[in-house]
Amino acid sequence: MAAAPATRSRAGALCGQLLLTLTVLTFACDGCNKVTLHVPSKLDAEKFVGRVNLKECIKSANLIHSSDPDFQVLEDGSVYTTNAILLSSEKRNFTISLSNTENQEEKKILVLLEHQTKVLKRSHPQEKVLRRAKRRWAPIPCSMMENSLGPFPLFLQQVESDTAQNYTIYYSIRGPGVDQEPQNLFYIERDTGKLYCTDHVDREQYDSFELVAFATTPDGYNPESPLPLIIKIEDENDNYPIFTETTFIFTIAEHSRVGSNVGQVCATDKDEPGTLHTLLKYTILEQWPASPTLFYMHPSTGVITTTSSQLDRELIDKYELKIKVQDMNGQYFGLQTTASCIIHIEDVNDHLPTFTRTSYVTTVEENVVDVEILRVSVEDKDLINTANWRANYTILKGNENGNFKIVTDPKTNEGVLCVVKPLNYEETQQLTLQIGVVNEAPYYREGSSRSAMSTATVTVNVKDQDEGPECIPALQTVRIKENAPVQTRSNGYKAYDPETKSSNGIRYKKINDPKGWITVDENTGSITTFRSLDRESEAIRNGIYNVTILASDKGGRTCTGTLGIILEDVNDNGPLILRQTAIICKPVMSSAVIVAFDPDDPINGPPFAFSLDSDSDSEVQRMWRLARLNDTAARLYYQNDPAFGPYTVPIKVTDKYGLSQVTPVNVIVCDCVTENDCTLRVDPRIGSGEMKLGKWAILAILLGIALLFCILFTLVCGVTGAAKKPDAFPDDLAQQNLIVSNTEAPGDDKVYSSNGFPTQTVGSSGQVVCGTVGSGVKNGGQETTEMVTGGHQTLDSCRGPGHHHTLESYKGGGQHTLDSCQGGHVEVDNYRYTCSEWRNFTQPRLCEEPIRGHTLIKN
Repeated sequence: MAAAPATRSRAGALCGQLLLTLTVLTFACDGCNKVTLHVPSKLDAEKFVGRVNLKECIKSANLIHSSDPDFQVLEDGSVYTTNAILLSSEKRNFTISLSNTENQEEKKILVLLEHQTKVLKRSHPQEKVLRRAKRRWAPIPCSMMENSLGPFPLFLQQVESDTAQNYTIYYSIRGPGVDQEPQNLFYIERDTGKLYCTDHVDREQYDSFELVAFATTPDGYNPESPLPLIIKIEDENDNYPIFTETTFIFTIAEHSRVGSNVGQVCATDKDEPGTLHTLLKYTILEQWPASPTLFYMHPSTGVITTTSSQLDRELIDKYELKIKVQDMNGQYFGLQTTASCIIHIEDVNDHLPTFTRTSYVTTVEENVVDVEILRVSVEDKDLINTANWRANYTILKGNENGNFKIVTDPKTNEGVLCVVKPLNYEETQQLTLQIGVVNEAPYYREGSSRSAMSTATVTVNVKDQDEGPECIPALQTVRIKENAPVQTRSNGYKAYDPETKSSNGIRYKKINDPKGWITVDENTGSITTFRSLDRESEAIRNGIYNVTILASDKGGRTCTGTLGIILEDVNDNGPLILRQTAIICKPVMSSAVIVAFDPDDPINGPPFAFSLDSDSDSEVQRMWRLARLNDTAARLYYQNDPAFGPYTVPIKVTDKYGLSQVTPVNVIVCDCVTENDCTLRVDPRIGSGEMKLGKWAILAILLGIALLFCILFTLVCGVTGAAKKPDAFPDDLAQQNLIVSNTEAPGDDKVYSSNGFPTQTVGSSGQVVCGTVGSGVKNGGQETTEMVTGGHQTLDSCRGPGHHHTLESYKGGGQHTLDSCQGGHVEVDNYRYTCSEWRNFTQPRLCEEPIRGHTLIKN
């Protein structure tokens, strides 16, 4: 080992020879055969030598040991140097011992180290060596170490085609690293097929190269298909693991349980995943403050947890850790990086607020309100201006009357005691309060036996003031009979001096006397009636007359009270009938209800006795009678069938003490169904005056109108049905024509019906018009043509009002006429035609232009 420093000093001169081309040769015949590794003659410390397949020997080994201390074997079979080594001979060997403590299995692997410059020409029959042999044209695995030191060009492997025995073969390659980026990194000798690398490669940039090899003859013939070549770049542990943050900051509550999660740190490594180069291990290097050790970091996950529950923010509110991450699973030759971690201790309510004093004394004047009388303070070690520190005060005892309240000053956290309801020195000279305090946040050990509230006592002394008179009670009453004579004297309102409990020196005067019925004695407060008192006055409410009194002392201080004068009722009012008009609807009613009322107190009122006034005439006694209904009402009946109209009936009502009063009642006997039907009539007897229709009358009118419409609709339907029968035109229709006629006066046979419409008759026929078949009217001197079906038909031309020309056809009745609307025929001027035929012939022409001065006739 003494030669190690000298060996390291010569490393710069021999850097071209420090090629770490590692080929692992394992023998496949038995599980634990020898392994040969080809290495340079000089190896630096902590250098990768090669990899041994340990699982071929033993599937699970939890104990790996090297017989040579200059070499270390890892779990994946990687062999590293622990010191600088110079191979003095061409060969060196050591043994790897593998043990499984669970099943007591032990195996050993012999590792041979051979100098790289010696090429094995022959192989031992029981071992496999990594050497290039002549192969068929097939994909050949190939790899190279990243960041190789050369010498360059570095030989990688040789490709060879079996067709080279028969042809001259030229070899060539294409792909990334040849004619694609990075260009010119690989080349192949045209004649030999040896593949070389011209420079070092960074695996983090290119982890592999996929090349294509070609074998061609000089004349361009391709005896082989293109051969894919994959060159894998073997990873070297050349990247340091890096924390994702330079400083990690976490927070955890004080008094947290052991094993509580504080946080997790994380680091990354750019080397090949799944290898020891990226197998990271986390460690806590230092803690400030150093003692006691309170945190643990999981080596694989980086999770930080607590190892103690003694975190106390009031002692130490922050811890700082120096942490390390190292690859190679934390092996001493792994690359490492450090970072810092700051852990803040979060406050919890683990300290109760406590009063700085257990008792307080203060003084307050009586009759003051909304004043601050005391401030109390507390101590709390929790974090200031948090819910764990802020105090909530409450009064536990002594405030049953609600005179006090206590609030928290948000700036100082003090409790402020205030008076919200005035105190009376004459009633209470001293009070004792018990106050308590808690935090806004609950105590973190709510279920513990320790009391969560601190208490203190406050003694409040009430200071006396020189007060004015007190009007207590505010309402005082006296009793006076309502018929008491004027100048009747009675007790009045009394006010008191709260200090002396006396009324001496207090003066009185009235402020409000609605009726001016009393006077008030200035010195004694007694009252004297000034006018007669009437209990039935509108100023009386529930039998009480209220007077407002002002009391004042010598200092001018005053108070106000109310004197309620209770007027004792005297039976001085007879019962009266409030509703003095009664309506009797004679067709449906025979009586009316009479209700009486007594303004006196009920003790002087009902039951009432109803009777007809004895002074009334005998006609009233003959026509009317009264029957008791209840204590306050009677029923008035009419007799002897009176006529419709108004009547005056004097009715006498007597209370139970015999005081009576006569009230004339105006009774209206009306021809109506309800009283509302009669209220608007002036003369109920004859019904003159304003007419008002009842609902039954309106309904009868509507039914009559509906019936009339039904009749008209039936007639129209009958005429329309007759019009639809087949028509037969008269034989001499062609002989009819228009002739000029200037006749304007009506004929001698023209008569007028009672409804004002002209009607023609023939002979003794004189029936009226039964219906109108069609009409055409044109005003302003134009013609009006009408066809009317009657009992007998006559064709006439006349001149109506306004110089209208009228063509009328009437159907008359007589012995010579058969109703054509019933299928018969009518004979007129020896020509046969029916009513419907004539109507169908003439009706379409009624809407044509009027023919002035012409009359349609028969030839």
